[in-house]
Amino acid sequence: MYIIEARGLCKRHGVTDVLKNITIGVKKGEVLAVIGPSGAGKTTLLRLLNLLEPPISGKIYFNGVDIVKDKKNKLNVRRKMAMLFQKPVVFNTTVFDNVAYGLNVRKEHKADIHKKVKGALEMVGLSGYEDRMAVTLSGGEVQRVAFARAMVIGPEALLLDEPTANLDPINIEKTEELISRIVRRYGITVVIATHDLSQGRRLSDRISVLLDGKIAQVDTPHKIFNAPTNERVARFVGVENIIEGVVKSSENGISIIRSNAHVVEAISTAHSVGNSVRICLRPEDVTLTTQKEEGNAKNSFRGTITQILLSGALVRIKVDCGFPLVSLVTKQSVEDQGLKEGDKVTALFKATAVHLM
Repeated sequence: MYIIEARGLCKRHGVTDVLKNITIGVKKGEVLAVIGPSGAGKTTLLRLLNLLEPPISGKIYFNGVDIVKDKKNKLNVRRKMAMLFQKPVVFNTTVFDNVAYGLNVRKEHKADIHKKVKGALEMVGLSGYEDRMAVTLSGGEVQRVAFARAMVIGPEALLLDEPTANLDPINIEKTEELISRIVRRYGITVVIATHDLSQGRRLSDRISVLLDGKIAQVDTPHKIFNAPTNERVARFVGVENIIEGVVKSSENGISIIRSNAHVVEAISTAHSVGNSVRICLRPEDVTLTTQKEEGNAKNSFRGTITQILLSGALVRIKVDCGFPLVSLVTKQSVEDQGLKEGDKVTALFKATAVHLM
């Protein structure tokens, strides 16, 4: 059973439909990442699940109870959830008082508050910060105070809205480690909204792709990034190579697809002979070599480099093989082979790397 479940949720801001018929469930102890571009409706979805805003239609269940309909139970349910916002806010008081806020609201005993706050600060790596003024802390430390304040109340579900959007790379790594540690230690249910695709991939058990207010696909990280169900999802998660083709044969677990004068082999029997399909291939699965030999790869195509672009620590190379291919390779590989625009290369990729839509 889902601990949190939404059915047919719709939300409108003014005349704009922000969420359109959202149906999704989160299992107990699961980490669900909601990924999508800015403006897709990620934050709005979290606010609805946290009961900060009402939907214009649809239902929200917590442990099987319809909490939109059962308004009397709203406060009790909200006390079982905690939400961290993209820009955490701290009170102009000590770290201890910030973390203890929720416990004081619940009127817990002073001795219990002291014990729980101490444990929460230890968990987030801020032991000894009790008497520091929270507003004097760095951005990463403020984020950890927010985590401690959320976890000290012992929530069943933790909702995170872009938790690392305003942090530097070092603090992003620390925050992700903290999230993983919280999940392992407490088995808490987590819903994390992020536009950082790699973060969603690293932290989640399942991923929901939200595009234009609609859920486009919900699946495991592997299937989202390697077996998207449609072209919009494919392009959003970085599948840059999408090639039109027709299935010419399909037997013994292997499909042969013809695209113009070229033939591509894929490990798949999901499509019948004669079907029009899209060949999907991630750029990191395409290897480039200056050698003409085909090697062990089932798919080998000779082409010309048309563009070389730096992409962070890697290099994105576009190749014209009679159809366009994009390869993502290391800078070292480019330097070792002396690759430059106009060079003839062989593009190689395995049949197992091909996904057919």
